[in-house]
Amino acid sequence: MAIVALLTSLFATGAEARQAPPPSYYDAKAPDAWSGGVKMIDIDTPSGKFRVWTKRVGSNPKLKVLLLHGGPGATHDYFEPFDSYFPAQGIEYIYYDQLGSGRSDKPTDTKLWTIERFVDEVEQVRKALDLNAGDFCVLGHSWGGVLAIEYALKYQANLKCVVISNMMASIPAYNDYANKVLMPEMDPAQLAKVKALEAAGKTSDPDYMGALIPMHYEKHILRRPADQWPEPVTHAFSQMNGELYTLMQGPSELGASGLLADWDRFADLKRITVPTLVIGARYDTMDPAYMEKMSKELPKGRYLYMANGSHMSMYDDQANYFAGLTAFLKGLD
Repeated sequence: MAIVALLTSLFATGAEARQAPPPSYYDAKAPDAWSGGVKMIDIDTPSGKFRVWTKRVGSNPKLKVLLLHGGPGATHDYFEPFDSYFPAQGIEYIYYDQLGSGRSDKPTDTKLWTIERFVDEVEQVRKALDLNAGDFCVLGHSWGGVLAIEYALKYQANLKCVVISNMMASIPAYNDYANKVLMPEMDPAQLAKVKALEAAGKTSDPDYMGALIPMHYEKHILRRPADQWPEPVTHAFSQMNGELYTLMQGPSELGASGLLADWDRFADLKRITVPTLVIGARYDTMDPAYMEKMSKELPKGRYLYMANGSHMSMYDDQANYFAGLTAFLKGLD
């Protein structure tokens, strides 16, 4: 596969491939350098103006990666392992808390929580950061993958590349995988308890997560005991906008039941003509075989498989995740 050749050329040279970025990467003359790369961006919405938080790391005039976090309603924080890999490769990247999340404003008007409005928000962020097709890539993880696909379908003329990390292009297909593959592997009694609590609207009951964490989260979200999960992950989860998440995704990671339940863009992937990397993982909540099929539908698609990874494969298959990802990004030119 092409990704193997890229990996060989970029990483077989050891220290040479991981050399420090040029001094220009740490450009102290950038307009946002005085604030550590942080920029609050004004966003126009049907409910008025709000502000979203972004933070630039590094300076690369040919490659800038906007990170689209999951949820909806999580935060940028769980992307922090990128700090350990991207600077050494000279890749500029931008942390970003979507509206309703993290350090960004948190309006309460539920009419704002639609795919279309989030896509418009990303476009406003792009313009504010002066990104364009010569340098601009989006990396969407989980829900962020939905957003990346939708943004590319509407605004790919502004893009250099897309990365779809751990997200299927169809929520019905995701639910089907959960029902036919993931749930049958679970303890029947514990699964019945989870479903009963969901049906009763008692997902805040301690027994709910008490059952889900060992049989699902520790196996398919991040393959470590939950008490060993890294702080960026636990912080992002603790700061989740529960109302936003439940409205769009539903209360459980066992499948989607919110406003996203009927979302399906598999047939439209062929319209995305910029280079696109799809990242799947063996133990993910998302079907890795389906994600490989996605890569073949994309005219310039590539597939990166995490043999030891789950939904958060940037943690539990970290070395392979970043080797493949940086090889793809640096192979664009």
